Amino acid sequence: MTPDMVSELLRQLMKEAMILAAPLLIAAALLSFVLSLFQTLTSLQEQSLTSVPRLAAVAMILLVGMPWFLGRMAAYTRLLLTDFHRYLG
Repeated sequence: MTPDMVSELLRQLMKEAMILAAPLLIAAALLSFVLSLFQTLTSLQEQSLTSVPRLAAVAMILLVGMPWFLGRMAAYTRLLLTDFHRYLG
């Protein structure tokens, strides 16, 4: 296995990881921004006001998006195992 192959595998892995993590991270960041703005405007300083909705939103996205997440991971694994002979020599 050459260094070029290793770097290509790592590049593909990082790309898939970013694609899979992006919906969760974007939703959590946007919801945090909206809730922080709401807290600032209303002068509420309750910590559970920000953490509970964010956890609920991430859980809902995971539940709704689970078929897509699993399909994407299965396709990547299938691609990796199909080309396995290329990496061995």
